[in-house]
Amino acid sequence: MRWLTLYARSRQVPASLAAMLIGAVTVWALARHGSSGPADPKLPALILTTGVMAVSVGLGGQDLALDRTAAIRWVPRRAAHVLLAGVAVAAVLLTVQTLGVSMATTAFVVRDSAGLMGLVALGAALWGGQFGWMPPFAWLAFSFFAPPATSVPTQVVNWMLLPPGTAAGTWTALALAAVGTTAYAVTGPGR
Repeated sequence: MRWLTLYARSRQVPASLAAMLIGAVTVWALARHGSSGPADPKLPALILTTGVMAVSVGLGGQDLALDRTAAIRWVPRRAAHVLLAGVAVAAVLLTVQTLGVSMATTAFVVRDSAGLMGLVALGAALWGGQFGWMPPFAWLAFSFFAPPATSVPTQVVNWMLLPPGTAAGTWTALALAAVGTTAYAVTGPGR
C-alpha cells in the first residue's frame, strides 16, 4: 500500500482531484443559475474536459528516465492510471449531478470521459504530461464553433456534443480511448 501512496503523490493525484472537484462544482453552480437547459451538452462536456485536463499533469512523472528504466512493468500501471482517471472524472460529474441539476445521462458521461481520457493520454504520449491537456482543450474549443453535425465527418468533429446513441460519436470516443491508452501505456510520457 505504501507504493500506491507514493505513486499517487508523485503523480499529483490529490491536487488533480481537488482541481476536478472545484471545476465541476463551479460549472455546476453556473449551470444552476444559467439559462441552458438539461439538453445542452456543452456544460457537461466542459466539466469533463476540465477534469481530464486536471488529471493530465499526473501522466508524467518527476523523472522521465526513471519511468523508462525502472525494474517494474509500466504498461499495466500506465493503462490502469488512464482508466482509473477516466472513471474518477466521470464519477465527479455524476456525483455533482446528484446535487440537483441533471446535465447529462450516464451514457453521455461515460462516452465522453473515455474519449477525453484517450485524448489526454495521446497528448501525454506525444508531448509529455505537462502538455497532455492540449488535445482535449483544442478539440472542445473547435467543437464549440464547428458547423452542425449533419454528415459523418462533422459528427466525428462534434463527437463529444452528440447524443449518446450516435454511432459516429461512440466510435470516435472508443477509438480515441483505445489509441490514447495504448500509446501512453506502451511508450509512456513523451519528452
